[in-house]
Amino acid sequence: MNKSNLKNQDSNQRIVILIPCYNEALTIKKVINDFQRELPEADIYVYDNNSTDDTYEIAQNEGAIVKKEPRQGKGNVIRQMFFDIEADYYLMADGDDTYPAENCHELLAALREGKADMVIGDRLSNGTYFNENKRAFHDFGNNLVKNSINRLYQANIKDVMTGYRGFNRVFVKSFPVMSSGFQIETEFTIHALDKRFKLVEIPIDYRDRPEGSESKLDTFSDGAKVLLTIMKMFKDYKPLLFFSMFSFVFFLFGLIFGIPVINEFVRTGFITKVPSSILATGLMIFALLLLITGLILDTVVTNGKKEYELNLHRLYEKNNQKENL
Repeated sequence: MNKSNLKNQDSNQRIVILIPCYNEALTIKKVINDFQRELPEADIYVYDNNSTDDTYEIAQNEGAIVKKEPRQGKGNVIRQMFFDIEADYYLMADGDDTYPAENCHELLAALREGKADMVIGDRLSNGTYFNENKRAFHDFGNNLVKNSINRLYQANIKDVMTGYRGFNRVFVKSFPVMSSGFQIETEFTIHALDKRFKLVEIPIDYRDRPEGSESKLDTFSDGAKVLLTIMKMFKDYKPLLFFSMFSFVFFLFGLIFGIPVINEFVRTGFITKVPSSILATGLMIFALLLLITGLILDTVVTNGKKEYELNLHRLYEKNNQKENL
């Protein structure tokens, strides 16, 4: 395909900016204006999530396509956006002006060149997040989540919880949104790694919220929800490893209580430690049941992945046909 055809193809591709919002009246005007300046050809969607300030009216006055999402939570907003909006490329940013619109060209280029199905705006690599964000335990939480996922999938993702991301159409239309809140960022990353989508991380500068703008994140409650999400997705995506770990723990306890009983039987031919023998037997049976559960669920998950791959193949074919028209 020659350069003129590539240029025409790019001009026919629809780009959208997704901005989920809750009480961002102080910053939403600047965020919309910045993206209008950087990507004048893109449609900007602002989904207002029950704001009690003037976020909806300000976004509407600035020329964004504004809708209301009554179900509280960022995950619910993203879910509805993915249902409603048809595009070739999607860029997602928060409405708090912490992510620079200028980086949108780099994110978009990685998608257009086919290097990524999901591109991540990495706040952490260049140190700007740690310099700007002084909230207690946020660094610890980011590192805990990042390291957990990287070890689980043998990956090297630098920033798991960034809200600045880009997606192609195939990723968006094949992504099942299961989280209702801020866990959605973690879910994006785990899903992409598990389903072998192409990921690219692009370092960006992070700006802390301007004075008067407050974060909607609660360090402890939202952090706990993210960790629970990781545990749940660990169970759902890698059930054999998940249940084998617990099976091994109960097996060890079974040995601890059972070895003295076996030694006694070998030496004397009798068992006097009846409670210990009953406990050891129960622990071993429970360990075996956990292992069998993991094996069964691993088969179910494997079959589910095969079905997902077939559906993904059909979606790719449909998308390629659309691009060739």
